Amino acid sequence: MTAVVNPEGALAGRVAVVTGASRGIGAAIAARLAMEGAKVVASARTLEAGEHKLAGSLSETVARIREAGGEAHAVRCDLALPEDRESLLKQTVERYGPADILVNNAAVTYYFPVTDFPEKRYRLMMEVQVRAPFELSAAVVPGMIEAGKGHIIYISSGAARHPQKPYRGAGRGGTVYGMAKAAMERFSTGMASEVYDKNIAVNAISPGLVRTPGTELHGLVNDRNEAFQTPVESIAEAVRFIATSEPKEITGRVDSIGSFMKEFELKPVDLIA
Repeated sequence: MTAVVNPEGALAGRVAVVTGASRGIGAAIAARLAMEGAKVVASARTLEAGEHKLAGSLSETVARIREAGGEAHAVRCDLALPEDRESLLKQTVERYGPADILVNNAAVTYYFPVTDFPEKRYRLMMEVQVRAPFELSAAVVPGMIEAGKGHIIYISSGAARHPQKPYRGAGRGGTVYGMAKAAMERFSTGMASEVYDKNIAVNAISPGLVRTPGTELHGLVNDRNEAFQTPVESIAEAVRFIATSEPKEITGRVDSIGSFMKEFELKPVDLIA
């Protein structure tokens, strides 16, 4: 069955901001929310095709949504810059109104052992993956309160889990990446408790191993681990399900994608292409 946009779907009238939406998981989430009728603001650093060595751009993400009959707007945003973070939400309000769905998906990742980790890259990772989603999440709360409900979703990683012996793959240098993801999982559960009485849900989903331009670049996916990979459509479906749920029913959770899909009997669906 061909994937389509339902303008009167479960998210009709809602405004969703998806960071890191130029490719991979973010692009898939943006498409899935638009398919349910949400007005989507897609943000990333790559606005046009060819601006980045990896395939994918905001313009392509937005074009796919619009061509399928959905509503979407692209905002070039470097989440490492406070002024860009502020501009993202300002442009969202100007275009569609306050966001009542926020998907903190964007990431910038470097792999070095702790003893060799460059200060500049450490600060960049923490700014993009911790400070930026922290600020964006806090900033959207007033609009969500006004709307009567809201959903904040953080795309985490299995790297947040504590390494266990035997320490296979320890030389990859993923400690800082895992530290950032673990910090935001704790942030998600903590914020969920703070905004529960305001009918705002905050959750974190760990995608597992997903084939995206980024994971291919870092050599994280290959034919040998294909059986363990998660379809990008599964992440998009989980986010869609959370965003359409009642905030007080699904909140304060940190879930791996496999167990989440099984618990709620979810199946990935084709995305608009």
